[in-house]
Amino acid sequence: MASQVAPPSIIVGTHVWVEDPDEAWIEGEVTEVNGDDIKINSTSGKPIVAKSSNVYPKDPEFPSCGVDDMTKLAYLHEPGVLQNLKCRYDLNEIYTYTGNILIAVNPFRRLPHLYSNEMMEQYKGAASGELSPHPFAVADSSYRSMINEKISQSILVSGESGAGKTESTKSLMCYLAYMGGKASKTEERTVEQKVLESNPVLEAFGNAKTVRNNNSSRFGKFVEIQFDQKGQISGAAIRTYLLERSRVCQVSDPERNYHCFYMICAAPSEDVEKHKLGNPRTFHYLNQSNCYELDGVDEFKEYLATKSAMDVVGINQAEQDAIFRVVAAILHLGNIEFVTGKEADSSEPKDDKSRFHLETAAELFKCNVKALEDSLVKRVMVTRGESITKPLDPVTAALSRDALAKIVYSKLFDWLVDKINVSIGQDPGSKMLIGVLDIYGFESFKTNSFEQFCINLTNEKLQQHFNQHVFKMEQEEYKKEEIDWSYIEFIDNQDILDLIEKKPGGIIALLDEACMFPRSTNETFAQKLYQTFKDHKRFSKPKLSRTDFTIYHYAGEVTYQTDLFLDKNKDYVVSEHQALMHASECSFVSSLFPPPPEETSKSSKFSSIGSAFKQQLQSLLETLSATEPHYIRCVKPNNALKPAIFENKNVLQQLRCGGVMEAIRISCAGFPSRKTFREFSVRFSILAPELRSKIKSGNYDEVAASKMILEKSNLKGYQIGKTKVFLRAGQMAELDALRAEILGRSAIRIQRKVRTNLARKYHKLLRSSVIQIQALCRGVAARHKLEGMRREAERKARENLHSAAISIQTGIRGMVARSELRFKRQPKAATAVQDGRIKNERVSDNAKRAELPVTKDADTLKSEATGVKPQPTHSNGSVLPSHPLPASGSPPRRQTGFVTVNEDTEEKSISEDDRMLVFVPPHPLIKHWVTFMRNQHTPCPIFRNAMAELGRLLMYEASRDWLPTVTGEIQSPLAIASVEFVDPREPVVIVPILRAGLALAEHASSLLPSTKTYHLGVTRNEQTLLPTVYLNKLPDRFPAGSRVFLVDPMLATGGTIVAAINLLKERGIQNKQIKVISALAASPALQKLGEIFPGLRVYTGNIDPTVNENGFIVPGLGDAADRSYGT
Repeated sequence: MASQVAPPSIIVGTHVWVEDPDEAWIEGEVTEVNGDDIKINSTSGKPIVAKSSNVYPKDPEFPSCGVDDMTKLAYLHEPGVLQNLKCRYDLNEIYTYTGNILIAVNPFRRLPHLYSNEMMEQYKGAASGELSPHPFAVADSSYRSMINEKISQSILVSGESGAGKTESTKSLMCYLAYMGGKASKTEERTVEQKVLESNPVLEAFGNAKTVRNNNSSRFGKFVEIQFDQKGQISGAAIRTYLLERSRVCQVSDPERNYHCFYMICAAPSEDVEKHKLGNPRTFHYLNQSNCYELDGVDEFKEYLATKSAMDVVGINQAEQDAIFRVVAAILHLGNIEFVTGKEADSSEPKDDKSRFHLETAAELFKCNVKALEDSLVKRVMVTRGESITKPLDPVTAALSRDALAKIVYSKLFDWLVDKINVSIGQDPGSKMLIGVLDIYGFESFKTNSFEQFCINLTNEKLQQHFNQHVFKMEQEEYKKEEIDWSYIEFIDNQDILDLIEKKPGGIIALLDEACMFPRSTNETFAQKLYQTFKDHKRFSKPKLSRTDFTIYHYAGEVTYQTDLFLDKNKDYVVSEHQALMHASECSFVSSLFPPPPEETSKSSKFSSIGSAFKQQLQSLLETLSATEPHYIRCVKPNNALKPAIFENKNVLQQLRCGGVMEAIRISCAGFPSRKTFREFSVRFSILAPELRSKIKSGNYDEVAASKMILEKSNLKGYQIGKTKVFLRAGQMAELDALRAEILGRSAIRIQRKVRTNLARKYHKLLRSSVIQIQALCRGVAARHKLEGMRREAERKARENLHSAAISIQTGIRGMVARSELRFKRQPKAATAVQDGRIKNERVSDNAKRAELPVTKDADTLKSEATGVKPQPTHSNGSVLPSHPLPASGSPPRRQTGFVTVNEDTEEKSISEDDRMLVFVPPHPLIKHWVTFMRNQHTPCPIFRNAMAELGRLLMYEASRDWLPTVTGEIQSPLAIASVEFVDPREPVVIVPILRAGLALAEHASSLLPSTKTYHLGVTRNEQTLLPTVYLNKLPDRFPAGSRVFLVDPMLATGGTIVAAINLLKERGIQNKQIKVISALAASPALQKLGEIFPGLRVYTGNIDPTVNENGFIVPGLGDAADRSYGT
């Protein structure tokens, strides 16, 4: 186990950590060792000479992802701890254990995956150390300890302002609500829902942006969550401490006032108009700072979320309206300015603008305008039975205005807390609770007043509690149990607490004393402090100030300004303000200022806020002392409040001040886990089976049993005390792992038996079901067989009948034939005479015919005269373009264009290397289907069928004169016919151009079963008519000699088909290897193809001479794909 020791002997070449004033610790390599002086070459490149006490070895095997528990570090020293935290922070692993303490480094970014319900379920009941460090693990540990040991728990979240305490507290409360929640049978909100939704309400009215934190809690909060015996939440209570009243009226740049003021300015327009609000920049209480917005925060959404949370915690709509009316009134109150009145030392509103805000504030408070003005500018002094009205000068009137704003806001905040507590309700019968403390962190600003003094006192008290638990109590326990232990020194802050709160003579006592004397001033109070504590090592007087004083806190020195210490320590309400608010016509405002008890009103005894706060802290510490504490130390990685920045020096200072290093040392060197002999032997008796029977009977030696368990577990370094077993860090987890392993094996054996029984039952049921299914199937098969036999018998009967009919027909035909033959055998003489006569007549006719001219039709005569064959014509009578064929016997001359070939033209008579041939088969079915498709009213199913049939006919024509044929026979009921088929074994490729090409090629597979199909998607831009390839399923290369049928339903301008052919040619396909199948074609497209691709063959159902101005054939197919598939 790692321990904190002096650096070992260091030699040249050792990688070490050396102290650095800027980076805290930097890495380097030892280059020379000269006694106590060590020369190091740092990673920054500069040589450093340091004392051996300031040099620590670097772990050469430090894992790249760090370790999740500091006690696992090989070298446990400050630079090692710092390196581990930074390494994990860079990986967004923001949580790390130090023994039983959780360190949380603020990521300054949202990491929602760390806080989901699925993550909560993972940590539910997980063994310690089984999962990554997380606040859920701390919450689960406290919950399990409370349930198992029946002891109340507390979780203390500490750290300086901006370290992330509030967010960690929210995570803890969410997990405890998840574990202790119970489903509500009615629509009423559950306790855990109200506890969770109290957070946004209190944050809206108690949090603000400070220099160090965008969501800083300006009050302390201790939430006590009560549980019943079943572990379900039964009640809760929220205690708050020291709301920062002065922030309502005074805001430093770049801080902000409380969030609720900005929310109400961004509220829905009807609320803004109702409260007569506007831009936050127009209000004095908000425009003292130039910061009005927060990055990533929508004030409108936050306003709605706050109102929604108020609904959950039981604040009705009327109360919500009253709350925000009071908030708006405070803003208007701050805009009232004063000038000197008509009388000396008097004051009055400055101008119409100030009077408008005065009247609006009175309207929102529902009080008399004159009464509100008098309470701000006048004071009534009662002396010996008579009252004297004293006017206030403008400065004092402004202070009176601010005092009213602060006391109203403070009363409003207290009302919210009380309302939430009443709504949640406490369980008087609960014996167990888990307290979660979220209190302001240590603060040190340029100006530190009474609020910072009280905040830092709180942190000093919590640090002492931490010290007592982690150090004093640990060591006292070791001594009490008489185990071997070496004492470790630690920093004790008791002297600071004595300086602040000791009676008599502490700073708070002297402050109360000064407040009780009317003539005391800030200067006299400061001089009293200088005189009393001039020799105190934790107190000093700044050289250039007569009213400031400095205290050396555990987290660093802080200089306080005493200017407002006396005023802020006095807890009183101006009687005029009390009377004004109590007389309000609004019951809500009036309830905030109930009449004081008679004895209190008559008494002039001074009430100290500092002393009252000290008593609150004492009560809090007593509550914490009665619980088993768990600690979360929050760390702020940088002062810029930005993600991915880790400032070593800043982090290390927080670790030192928070006592983390001391906690690490005592966790490793001490025994953080302990159990009484009875608890230990009962819990781990499973590790020693021979003890089980004795433990069950209760007749056994607990000490001997515990020792036997430890010996069988092979643990080292543990201690046996007088009443307890003490284990090193991690050893409890080892024992739990062994116990879980044995329980797991036992569970497996039980599961095996249960599964065997279940499998046997399932097998029997399955076998019975199979037999039933088999019987059913056999019955069906037998019936099918019987039906087949019946049909076979009927078929044979028909065949016999058919054979008999043929035999009869044969006999009859034979008789007829023989009769005809006898008729033909007439006397041969008559036949011979007739033959001679006929022969003579034929000779005479031939002689006459030789004298007549030969008749030729006009096309033939024109052809013979010009030497040009007649041009083929379109089905509608138009002449198709063509080019003359080369003369027979002469070598072909290269020409472009195309020739239209009808069915009777023989392809071998045409030059195949220079011409593109277009085939328009005159098949009547082709013309039939083309007519169907060109009819715009043809339904989609018929259109698709027409496309498929036309494609099959064109494919047959195209394949018949390209692919080899085989002779086959077709047998009909009356005869056997011999026909030629395209050889279906011949491998060809079909490339349909999507989508309509699919319809045209739909029946191709029935004609050519061995084809391979590759889809190609090409579309045409409607404006530019340019093609675009949007799908290409063609192979990178086609096999040599492949024959490709390219299917495109309509060839209009030719752009689409040219793009498709180019893609084929890129893959090794030549023009002669391509045949284009098209339903319709236009001359422009054919002319383009003929010019670009000589030798190409095109098969189409019809040719149109031209296209319209949009590049379409009219009447064409329309959108052939939509018409085919009905889309």
